[in-house]
Amino acid sequence: MSNGKDANAAENSSQMTLKESLDECMEALDLFLNNHFSESLERLRPRVNESMYHALIYATVLEMQAMMTFQPDDISNAGNTMKSAQEVCQRFRRKSPSLVGKSVGESLTEVQLHAEVCYAECQLQRAALTFLQDENMVSFIKGGIKVRNSYLIYKELHSFIKSHSCLKEASHVHLEGGISFGIGAFNLTLSLFPPRILKVLEFAGFSGDKEYGLSLLHDGATGINLRSMLCALLLLCYYTFLTFILGTGEGEVTEAERLLKPFRLRYPRGAIFLFFAGRTEEIKGNIDEAVALFEDGCKAQQAWKQFHHMCYWELMWCFTYKRAWKMAYFYADLLSQESRWSKAMYVYMKAAYLSMLPEDEARPFGEDEVDLFRQVPSFKQKIAGKSPPTEKFAIRKARRYKARCPIRLPVPVLEMMYMWNGFSMISKRPQLTEGMMQVLEEAERTLQEAPENEYSVDDRCVIELLKGLCLKNQGLLQAAEESFSRVLTSEKKIRYDHYLVPNSLVELSLLYIDQGRRDDAIKLLHKAKHNYKEYSMESRTQFRVHAALAKLKADPGDEEDTHM
Repeated sequence: MSNGKDANAAENSSQMTLKESLDECMEALDLFLNNHFSESLERLRPRVNESMYHALIYATVLEMQAMMTFQPDDISNAGNTMKSAQEVCQRFRRKSPSLVGKSVGESLTEVQLHAEVCYAECQLQRAALTFLQDENMVSFIKGGIKVRNSYLIYKELHSFIKSHSCLKEASHVHLEGGISFGIGAFNLTLSLFPPRILKVLEFAGFSGDKEYGLSLLHDGATGINLRSMLCALLLLCYYTFLTFILGTGEGEVTEAERLLKPFRLRYPRGAIFLFFAGRTEEIKGNIDEAVALFEDGCKAQQAWKQFHHMCYWELMWCFTYKRAWKMAYFYADLLSQESRWSKAMYVYMKAAYLSMLPEDEARPFGEDEVDLFRQVPSFKQKIAGKSPPTEKFAIRKARRYKARCPIRLPVPVLEMMYMWNGFSMISKRPQLTEGMMQVLEEAERTLQEAPENEYSVDDRCVIELLKGLCLKNQGLLQAAEESFSRVLTSEKKIRYDHYLVPNSLVELSLLYIDQGRRDDAIKLLHKAKHNYKEYSMESRTQFRVHAALAKLKADPGDEEDTHM
């Protein structure tokens, strides 16, 4: 920590250059969003040791790159750079324990307020890297401490700003943007936790108000400030991924498109925004339009291949919905070669696509699905100390291929497609649903003709669950209900795929919600919730149960019935 003389010198210097620093950082951010990544970093680099904003934005760009490459060296470098940025911010902070409760005369200067918000952001981003980089409990605790420290600073800043509305400096918009990002991110993220966990977190001083968080993030995203991109990206991830995959499958496309519009106008070739535009078209069921946007996202820039990987993943699923197995395999293969994020998942999907081809059809590159399935467990990894749920699922499903004479999975692609809520993607396109139903009916016939084995009941139930989703898409609600119910009546006979029972309960409850059968839906959701240990519910299923119960809450009086 620098002494008082150094701190005063730093502040005097920063007061002369704060506006200049903010303007230059905005220019660097524009370069970044226009795909000029190297130029953006070059613009920032000369002042990373003297300007808190240059240091923070520079470290943020490196952290984004590290999170996409998932390379240990990149993660380590980003962590060290963010630590250095935090030290730069520390030089400009007021050396006092609290911000709140000071009279106007004792108020922090504008520079000191900016230093606080930048310091809090460094803490939060360092915590994210800690969770990403290390698996041990000590690192997890250290990351948790950073999160709490960051939250307390944001909370005090928010209170301080509200009680000192006289601050009218030109740089104030950037300060408010930073606070909106911090408080909004915490509130939105924590609101996703089940109510029981959220109550514990709130007791510890955190806040998890979803609507308040969304409101603050919207304020940050729609203003012209350094954090508008971060606010927008968090909201876009929430609208097009979290609410879709961990929710009830609708997504919030209208909000996403409204948010994207000004960024698309300002950065028409921006790879990030082309990606999210593709994602919104995908959710709407416009698969060809989505493919075109993802391909444009890849063509828009060649400097950061990591942006391509996000597009490859979505292109893989787009061709899955079209049942173009070889094209989907092509993108899974690219990911398995270039991306470190989840090699177990990529190799599993390669094997799954090959298994969907006729037995007598030549396999691309001479690969064999059995060999690929057997390789899946060797690519297992941990993020924040835990294996990703979908990776654990893939490893568990691939186990049956360890046998000398393995019994093939009936529809592994469609089963994994369900784990990512893919049947909701095709719900607006009857021809796509019809194609999936044909695949399921063919698999069902194959199972009926095959001799009974230890996986027979499980495999039939997988097909029943997926058929139920197709029937629901087709508007055949009674038939869909019968398919889900057949899984539930087979509960005691299922040997391995125990996830089928709680998920069938969730799907049947969503069917009842669509029919207005509220009480029946609540009963099923409570059954799924209360049998958590027996059914070994996946974390995704837990979130979906919570989302469905929240959807049913019509008024405050329903809280006791609908909370988990």
